[in-house]
Amino acid sequence: MPDIIDELRLLIRSRHPIVTIETDEEQRALGHVTQAADSLAIRVFKWNLVHGLRASPGHAATSYARGSLGDPARLAGRGESRASPPAPVQPIPDTQKPADVLAYMLGQTHAAVFVLKDLCTHLKDATLQRMVRTFGEYGPNRNQTAILIDPATDLPQALARVAVPLQVSLPDEAELDRIVRETFKELSRYSKIRHELTKDEFHHILRTLRGLTAREAKLAIARVILDDDCLDASDIDKLLKVKREMVREAGLLEYVDAPVSVDELGGLRGLKDWLSKRHGALTPEAKAFGLRPPRGILLLGVQGCGKSLACKAVASMWRMPLLKLDPGQLYDRFVGESERNLRKAIKLAEAIAPAVLWIDEIEKAFASAAAHSADGGLSQRMFGSLLGWLQDHREPIFVVATANDIQALPPELMRKGRFDEIFFVDLPDAEARATIFAVHLRARGRDPARFDLPALATAADGFSGAEIEQAVVGALYSAFRDKSEIDTRGILAELANTRPLSVTMAERIAELRAWAADRCVPA
Repeated sequence: MPDIIDELRLLIRSRHPIVTIETDEEQRALGHVTQAADSLAIRVFKWNLVHGLRASPGHAATSYARGSLGDPARLAGRGESRASPPAPVQPIPDTQKPADVLAYMLGQTHAAVFVLKDLCTHLKDATLQRMVRTFGEYGPNRNQTAILIDPATDLPQALARVAVPLQVSLPDEAELDRIVRETFKELSRYSKIRHELTKDEFHHILRTLRGLTAREAKLAIARVILDDDCLDASDIDKLLKVKREMVREAGLLEYVDAPVSVDELGGLRGLKDWLSKRHGALTPEAKAFGLRPPRGILLLGVQGCGKSLACKAVASMWRMPLLKLDPGQLYDRFVGESERNLRKAIKLAEAIAPAVLWIDEIEKAFASAAAHSADGGLSQRMFGSLLGWLQDHREPIFVVATANDIQALPPELMRKGRFDEIFFVDLPDAEARATIFAVHLRARGRDPARFDLPALATAADGFSGAEIEQAVVGALYSAFRDKSEIDTRGILAELANTRPLSVTMAERIAELRAWAADRCVPA
């Protein structure tokens, strides 16, 4: 990760006194800090609540004596420092408590980098805030930097102004390559394992591991290797399964299986043509051709008419992973956690890219953003963050958002630039209804040719795709009860006994159609 190491090196050299790194990978972040500080011959001190402060082996004698950045010979590239070999690391007494370690830091005058792992959660205390602010005043003159590593780095406002936040990105393909090779080599020491991979298959494994932390990637690759003592092409599917489990455990995104073919979508010819024209537009080849990657679409329409199915069909058609974001899962009762959850979810989606990101029923999560909010402005802040990302993101992520209630949608969401197109998904026409009947009959082991599809399509006028499916299911239950086979007459009976949504909510659907007539593209 040369970028973050270069950034850390620059922050230390420019004498920024306080840097925060928000990450769950403490050891990986510590490795980046140590590498940056070592390149400057500055000693690193590590602190946590359990062990207190410890000085890492380094170039302490030279750095302390000179009171500078380190050994000039080392910085000039003329070989290693002549400092004596480091003594065994010993904890510094009486530095376990936050106040004690900060007092120790304020008493030092030599160049140093202090890595503090558990401090952020204690900084609500006014005394500790004052000590950190004092360190921020004195640190630059002494060439000292405090780096706070924590899963949550929300600082009090007084400290946030003097701290520089730094993001540790997830492993890129080069780092994942190293992790896979090192894990394979390590496992080979303890058991006889083999690999049977072509170059393309190996790169496919690396792409599959994207979006995982370094620790998760190592555990995942070890798991599939030890399953059969081999790393081969069959492990790609195993890794996808492991990855789904890990994404699910994070609780922010759902990794959705998308076996649905676009042929299973009854109707929606306009949407199908639009998607077909942009197939492959998220690839590097398309970018080299001069194409701007498509950003996404918003699907408005009647409930049960295939919006969710369309999301799955997009991922299947474009052969991309489908990630489902449920905005309701982002909200947390603790201050700041909801915004952090949104950032984490977006960051994870970007790491897995190229991907399709499905935001289901987007209006429900951000409805209060359109009016005066009773949640202290949380919905508006969350909605603003999402809008900014929709407008500015550069990663190959195609967003498909679905909505049922147009009146609950904030007008900012409808502005051009957020989405490439806004489609209206209406009730299916006769041809689409016949196709939907055929799809659901075939899915249940019946030959559609044995049924009078035109008659069924006519009887189902005003029915949504979901209601047509339920009519087929209901006829199957009746046939099973009567120990007979399902037929056209049984399905017609189910249709006759059903009042579709277009009848029970006729006024709402008419209003929706009228609104969409000159505002949306018919799907």
